[in-house]
Amino acid sequence: METPENEIFRDSIGTVTKEGKRAWVFPKKPSGTFYNYRKWVSYGLLAFFIFSPFVKINGNQFLMFNVLERRFNIFGFPFWPQDFHLFVISMLIGVVFITLFTVAFGRIFCGWICPQTIFMEMVFRRIEYWIEGDRGKQMRLAKQPWNTEKIKKKGLKFFIFALISFLIANVFLAYLIGSDKLFEYIADGPLSHISNLVSLLIFTAVFYFVFAWFREQVCIIACPYGRLQGVLLDNKSIVVAYDHKRGEGDNGRKKFRKNEDRKALGHGDCIDCFQCVNVCPTGIDIRNGTQLECVNCTACIDECDHIMESINLPKGLIRYASEDNIEKKAPFKLTARLKGYIAVLSILTGLLIGMLFLRNDVEATVLRLPGQLYEHKDNNIISNVFTYKLVNKTTKDISNVSLKLLSHKGTLKLVATKDNFLVPKQGIAKGTLFIEINNAALSGDRNKIKIGVYEGDKLIETTSANFLGPRSYK
Repeated sequence: METPENEIFRDSIGTVTKEGKRAWVFPKKPSGTFYNYRKWVSYGLLAFFIFSPFVKINGNQFLMFNVLERRFNIFGFPFWPQDFHLFVISMLIGVVFITLFTVAFGRIFCGWICPQTIFMEMVFRRIEYWIEGDRGKQMRLAKQPWNTEKIKKKGLKFFIFALISFLIANVFLAYLIGSDKLFEYIADGPLSHISNLVSLLIFTAVFYFVFAWFREQVCIIACPYGRLQGVLLDNKSIVVAYDHKRGEGDNGRKKFRKNEDRKALGHGDCIDCFQCVNVCPTGIDIRNGTQLECVNCTACIDECDHIMESINLPKGLIRYASEDNIEKKAPFKLTARLKGYIAVLSILTGLLIGMLFLRNDVEATVLRLPGQLYEHKDNNIISNVFTYKLVNKTTKDISNVSLKLLSHKGTLKLVATKDNFLVPKQGIAKGTLFIEINNAALSGDRNKIKIGVYEGDKLIETTSANFLGPRSYK
């Protein structure tokens, strides 16, 4: 089946030529109301991104994703391997939240919040405008031979790009290994930690490649979220949209002519100036409708509003709107689909908050030593050997810790450790213990016993274990 003529643009992405080569995008420098709002939002998020791994709450790094040690901090809350279920719920909340906003407001996340867009458009692209100039100057510089001017400008730009990529890589490493370790490695010198130096250089190279060369291709080709929008969006989703009814009229677009009565001739308000195309960072024509390349950056809205204002036509030819709003003037409302997402998000958020309140600062695990059976001692005493592990999730040492048997009358003895010991901050204490119980107090070969963890006289955690005894033939 052949593609309709007005849909041919969907057969290929905007950054690839007919010959299959890279079509380099030289977007015009944006300006306008939305762009100014985006700058303030971006600068705030940049500050958040840069300072988050260095800010601490109750001694915990604000954000940390230490995959190797399986330790995560989210908004100052530490998540250990034992809290993996909480981390999974947090990630599910994030996914549902982004899905909800995509269904309601399209790819607003991509245009306003995504780190790729913020760094590309508000850092690297602005440096490019400062050094090479606006769209026309950049295109001329790209075509001219490698003379002194081009070498100076390109060299300065690539040097600054590499420097910023190196700084971003350091911040990224602080998220992965923790800011304290990063400062420790810097103080020790790069040659003292070769593996981390190599990791830092790899991250720098990746960021440099993404922002200096791959650029908008990340959003178009690599990012899976962009592909998801085709599944999530519907006619009621608010996106950056071209009002084709107003723009095309009855007889289509036409170039602007002074003192011409466009309405009488049946032409729409679009004057076919291509400024919305020139300013687009992904090189698409928004007048073709919603496309996977569109990141909802609002640059075309600002540019079109400026053109409409200059020719005394109403603004909003390109605006935030749904397809139903353009076709039927239907206002935005919560659909059953959106209500379902909100309900799921509320349930997951409530579940996470409840689990966080129920979570203990100390988590204890007591397991019977593998391969060991019970030992029958004098006076009908049954002995089992166990291993214990205590995880201290706080930023303070917990001293004077002891273990006591709660469920049965018996004795609990630690091996090679004092009865009262210390669990280090954000650390682990582990060892071996014996539990002895009179056989008369046991009910069969498997008995559930309860063990308490005390800080002084205060019970701070309880755990259970299986205690083996002689099989009863009663």
